[in-house]
Amino acid sequence: MKKTQLILLSSIMALASLSGVNGQTKKSKVKNPPVFSNFVYQGNDQVYIDNPLKPDEFYTPVLQGCYPDPAITRKGDDYYMVCSSFAMFPGVPIFHSKDLVNWTDLGGVLNNVAEFNPHDTGISQGVYAPGITYNPHNDTFYMIVTAFSGGLGNIIVKTKDPMKGWGSPIKLGFGGIDPSIFFDDDGKGYIVHNDAPDKDKEQYSGHRVIKVWDYDVENDKVIPGTDKIIVDGGVDITKKPIWIEAPHIYKKDGSYYLMCAEGGTGDWHSEVIFKSDSPRGPYIPAPSNPILTQRHFPKDRKNKVDWAGHADLVKGPNDQYYGVFLAVRPNEEHRVNTGRETFILPVDWSGEFPIFENGLVPLEPKLKMPEGAQNKTGKEGFFPNGNFTFSDNFTSEKLDNRWIGLRGPREAFISKTKNGLQINPFDTNIKEMKPTSTLFHRQMHNTFSLTTTLAYKPNSEKDLAGVVALQNENSNYVFGITKKGEDYFLLLQKNQRKQRSRETESTIVGSTKIDVKNPVTLQIKANGDKYDFGYSTNGTDFVNVGGTVSGDILSTDVAGGFTGALLGLYATTANDAVPQ
Repeated sequence: MKKTQLILLSSIMALASLSGVNGQTKKSKVKNPPVFSNFVYQGNDQVYIDNPLKPDEFYTPVLQGCYPDPAITRKGDDYYMVCSSFAMFPGVPIFHSKDLVNWTDLGGVLNNVAEFNPHDTGISQGVYAPGITYNPHNDTFYMIVTAFSGGLGNIIVKTKDPMKGWGSPIKLGFGGIDPSIFFDDDGKGYIVHNDAPDKDKEQYSGHRVIKVWDYDVENDKVIPGTDKIIVDGGVDITKKPIWIEAPHIYKKDGSYYLMCAEGGTGDWHSEVIFKSDSPRGPYIPAPSNPILTQRHFPKDRKNKVDWAGHADLVKGPNDQYYGVFLAVRPNEEHRVNTGRETFILPVDWSGEFPIFENGLVPLEPKLKMPEGAQNKTGKEGFFPNGNFTFSDNFTSEKLDNRWIGLRGPREAFISKTKNGLQINPFDTNIKEMKPTSTLFHRQMHNTFSLTTTLAYKPNSEKDLAGVVALQNENSNYVFGITKKGEDYFLLLQKNQRKQRSRETESTIVGSTKIDVKNPVTLQIKANGDKYDFGYSTNGTDFVNVGGTVSGDILSTDVAGGFTGALLGLYATTANDAVPQ
């Protein structure tokens, strides 16, 4: 049996161990499973109130919430952009635009759990740092990415039309992370990626290299023996630069340009550029590096945007270049609960090297629209940005693509009913590194409110349903209804990893006895670092449970990892939270 067949078989067997009929994760059979309805998420960030749009403007980030590591490509007037998804499912969200302003959410590229199954990975593993490239020589789109699940490693998937889905993953024979693919004018292909230095050549912590491989386009594999280090350390290795990564090759006026992130995906993040006469180098760094960074400005600046880097370039309307990149918008405590988001800037490439326009000064929330574009964000099916309200009564035939699962497909645990969305609970707690029966929506604002109506009558203390605010399996809040004795309670549980330990410490922050004869409306509110959880029996007047709590555990600087906070509709038959 071939190695690829063995890998696929092992992935299917792993899935089967979690699966019941139809390849879905086993659901617990419970009486009266929870039904959610009237979901409303409303963002209210001050930056958008203070900076209203003029008719010729649009907001950046274009994708708010945890949509990091963007990559972009173009075919004619169609632009396609992909982002990291880690252990979220489906993997690698993909968006389409005609003008770089208005984006349509197409769902996820890796949406077959038999082929991409992150069921046992930490939330910051799974799949990340994708590249997407259109090859005009064979009219084919390529999405290449590193997958930390099922023994996949670096993979590539292809399609003639991203609107119609993608082919199966093809495993590539090299290590490292952050791959991207480039096709030259003669049709030859090249892959570049981040890797460790050669054995015994590492000079310092964070020392990385960029490698290039020749790519066999006919057989979809790298050509053995063609790997070559084209950047060692970064722009200037004598300064010990860290984490040179996220490479992309471009060709302009007969020259080759290699653009990379440098400095690590934190407050020293930046984007740098190199030039060569050949796709295989040698590459010479631009004298003006970096070409994008936010690392030199006061920490307490207003409307702070930080960590800018991990970029990709595309020629936009009217031959104006644009760059998409990740950055963060911290709250007043410098927490990054919204995660790393996708921003966009025009790029000036009138000189020898490209440079992000206003990318070396504090970033502003608004941009001028490309000529001919109209701002339709949040309308006509386009993805919203700025302050917006997203409502869902779960009556549409197709569930909105912004609803996602964690470590497995959402379809494994949801059912449509006449009264709303039924979640058929797994025997899995939110703290376990397994697929959970939780339907997630990304936190997209520092100031927001979320409400949903829950009809639920738990059968035992092992049953719980409600809402969660989650950074990872060790750092989250659970706000739900459960049972103790003959009584029903609504409780708020805080879960946080113990210091210097892999164990999770769980604390009941607050609880209250509740009548479950009628549906209850649950609420999560955040104002920066301050989070409140409350309930209402009439849909209008809310009662707080547990007081105001800190959102610190929902930020990567406390919880670790690379994702933003996720807000979920949750149900379980493995509850361990006991009301006080």
